[in-house]
Amino acid sequence: MSIPTVDVHAHVLLPQIEETVAGAPGHAEHRELDARRNGPASVQASGKMIGERIERLTRAEARLADMDAAGVDVQIVSPSPSHYHYWAAPDLARTVYRMAGEATAEHCAKAPGRLHGLGLVPLQHPDLAVEALDHALSLGLKGVEISSHAPGRELSDPELEPLWARAAASGAVVFLHPFGCTLDERLDRYYLSNIVGQPAENAVALSHLIFSGVLDRHPGLKIVAAHGGGYLPTCLGRADHGWQVRSESRTCAEPPSRYMRRIWFDSLVYDPGALRALISAAGASQIVLGSDHPFDMGVDDPLDRLRAALPPGDELDAVRGGNAATLFGLKEQ
Repeated sequence: MSIPTVDVHAHVLLPQIEETVAGAPGHAEHRELDARRNGPASVQASGKMIGERIERLTRAEARLADMDAAGVDVQIVSPSPSHYHYWAAPDLARTVYRMAGEATAEHCAKAPGRLHGLGLVPLQHPDLAVEALDHALSLGLKGVEISSHAPGRELSDPELEPLWARAAASGAVVFLHPFGCTLDERLDRYYLSNIVGQPAENAVALSHLIFSGVLDRHPGLKIVAAHGGGYLPTCLGRADHGWQVRSESRTCAEPPSRYMRRIWFDSLVYDPGALRALISAAGASQIVLGSDHPFDMGVDDPLDRLRAALPPGDELDAVRGGNAATLFGLKEQ
C-alpha cells in the first residue's frame, strides 16, 4: 500500500448558487461591498480569470486531468469561497448551504476515491451551524469550509461553541479559508485585497481561535488553515510575548505558539524557504499539501514545490499525503 498524494485545497464553482441568491434582499449591497474592497481593476481581472478557467472549476473531467498532470491522486474539493454569502437571511442561508453541499457531493461522486468534498456553514446564523455541519456529513462530505469571520461575528464568538463541539465530536474537518478583508478600500488596488488581505485574515481568525480558548475547550477540533496560516506563523514571538506581559491576552492555557501543533496548515506559501519555516513553526505532522486549484493565486505544481523544500523521506511523504490521509480518514492506495 502506498501513501496517496492529497491536495486539500481545491475549489469547485457552483453557478446554481449564484442564480439562486441573485436579487435577494442584501445581494446588491454585498456585490457593491465586494467591488469596493477589491477595486475595479481586480474585479475585471478576476472575471476574466474565472471565464478562462470555468471548465476546470466546474467539470470533474477537467479537474482529474489537472490532477494527473500535477501528480495528485486525491483532492479535497471545497466550494468557491464566493459562495459563502454571509449576508443572507436564515431561509436563504439554509438553501445556500444545502445546495453547496449537495452539488459538491455530486461533483465528487463523479470520481469516487479521488475526489472528496466539504460543505458550507452560514457563520452569520450560529443557530444553523450544527445543522449545516450535520447536513454535510450526511452527504458523505469530510467537513465544512468557513471564512475568517462573518459580519459582526468573529470565530471566538461564544454562539459558535456548539459548532466547534459538534465538529470535534464528529471528527469533521473545518477548513478555514478567508474571503474578503475588512481593511476595505485600503486594499482596493494592486490586488492587495488578496495578496495582503487573505494572509491578514488568516492571522486574525486563528488568533481569535487561540486566544479565546476554543482550542483548549475542544482539543479534538480539526482546523485546517489555508494559505499556510497567513501571517500568524511568522509572528509567534510577538504573540507569545503579548501573552506573557498582558493580562488581557492571558486567556488561553498555553503560549500561542504551542497551538501551532494543534492546527493543520496547507503548504501554499509559494517559496521553499517559507515552507521550511512553516514546518519549523508547526512541525511536519501539521502540514498538508495545498494548491488552491484552479485559481490564479494557486499553483499548478504543488508537488514539485514541496520537493523543492524537502528532500525525499518521511517528512516529504507526510506532507505529500500521509498527514491528510489520516486527517480526512482516507484509505491508502
